[in-house]
Amino acid sequence: MEGKSWIQSMLLTAMLFPGVVFSIAFVLNTIAIAYGSLAAVPFGYIVIVLLLWAFLSFPLSIIGTIIGRNWSSTPNHPCRVKRIPSPIPTRHWYLSPLAIALAGGLLPFGSIFIEMYFIFTSFWNYKVYYVYGFMLLVFLILLIVTVCVTIVGTYFLLNAENYHWQWTSFGMAGSTAVYVFLYSVNYFLFKTHMTGFFQTCFYFGYTAMFCVGLGLMCGAVGYWGASAFVHRIYRNVKCD
Repeated sequence: MEGKSWIQSMLLTAMLFPGVVFSIAFVLNTIAIAYGSLAAVPFGYIVIVLLLWAFLSFPLSIIGTIIGRNWSSTPNHPCRVKRIPSPIPTRHWYLSPLAIALAGGLLPFGSIFIEMYFIFTSFWNYKVYYVYGFMLLVFLILLIVTVCVTIVGTYFLLNAENYHWQWTSFGMAGSTAVYVFLYSVNYFLFKTHMTGFFQTCFYFGYTAMFCVGLGLMCGAVGYWGASAFVHRIYRNVKCD
């Protein structure tokens, strides 16, 4: 986009994740009020949260975008980029960006699969969780595996002469959240005894908020790793 859509990027940064989380929380709070549950949050607290976002988070996002746009240096491309994009050849389906993105989340999810059981159990079955050191280790393993898988997937994509690696690398890492949500469905059906509309909405609502945050975090880490990899391998390439 050559920096032309910086306003849209700024608005998405400031509004996408808070908007999704607030929308889900608002729906859950409405359901809790309708059922007369003690989990319902008073309307005044919701207004306070909105004011904090409107007068703190959103202005800081605008200020950070303006400072970064005006003070940033010229793009540090590892080699000269052609102005005319090359055609992308047709490849097998398993080399398509969608297939690579979906396959990329399997290994990161596998690295946290066992730990997810204990986290879900402590949160939804009210068990005491105390192995925070081991959870930190699993989190570090998740980051390392995410970076490695994204680099491998980006290599396969570039080897297939597809240079659109940016969103694919984000999707490869972010698809971990898809498998976590699918696991939460399995956990809900076979490991919990929740019934009724109220409990189901709260379970999947909070799980969806967690998965959105996890997907954005893993996607950012994966993109960072893929970007460093691409800059590294193209550093000495000469473009005529």
